[in-house]
Amino acid sequence: MLINLKQNLLDLSQPHIMGILNITPDSFFEGNRFTDLSKVLDRAEKMLSEGATFLDIGGHSTRPGASPVSEEEELNRVLPVIEAIMQKFPEALISIDTFRSNVAQKCVEAGAVIINDVSGGILDDKMFETVARLGVPYVLMHMRGTIETMTQMTDYDDLVNDVLDDLQKKVYQLRQLGQKDIIIDLGFGFAKTADQNYVLLKHLEDFRLLDCPMLVGVSRKSMIWRKLNISPNDSLNGSTVLNTVALMKGANILRVHDVKEAMEAIKLISFLG
Repeated sequence: MLINLKQNLLDLSQPHIMGILNITPDSFFEGNRFTDLSKVLDRAEKMLSEGATFLDIGGHSTRPGASPVSEEEELNRVLPVIEAIMQKFPEALISIDTFRSNVAQKCVEAGAVIINDVSGGILDDKMFETVARLGVPYVLMHMRGTIETMTQMTDYDDLVNDVLDDLQKKVYQLRQLGQKDIIIDLGFGFAKTADQNYVLLKHLEDFRLLDCPMLVGVSRKSMIWRKLNISPNDSLNGSTVLNTVALMKGANILRVHDVKEAMEAIKLISFLG
């Protein structure tokens, strides 16, 4: 599977890593809260040196119960970071984690090459047309409701088929607009219970029907630490276990806080042939 980045084709038939850089003061994972630019650049350098292909930059927390942030504040958080990373690491491939089409556009103009939308277009009705016009790869994630209400939106008739149907309809909408590169994300933790997350992970291979690369983001999420009765800070081992399962079920991109460990999982899985 190939995607077009900066007029260069990237082969996703071998898994890649997307490192998470949350430019927020309230990330659920304490080790990923960054507000100081020099610390962000240090973290970016570490992730790139450990093997991250992409850096995913977000300025609006999407954890359940997160406080809303204005569009202006979101841009004030992410644009200086994108500009600084592009200046220091001009070959870096930046993903902007936003559900706002205007933020997405301004960040692509600043150097981002992927739009990662946790809402799958439902929080901004201009997102799909903006993505298609910009012509950059789009991470289409499944979600219901809003950041404030999604925890109450977990009733499904048939979880796997419902999520598959929703993503399929949106892939069709994007294709009709001329969008070429679509990466799907099942939205682990977004309008799903902990048990539902595991059902989706078990059935990850079913989503190959969409004929799109798959991104899996389970790193240090509550589906791990609540099940193990630990904290997010202690959930690296659990994250590696689930990342390994995702790789064995066909994940093309792992979105992670811990790049080195995820790269080791990819390398070891490759020896299975």
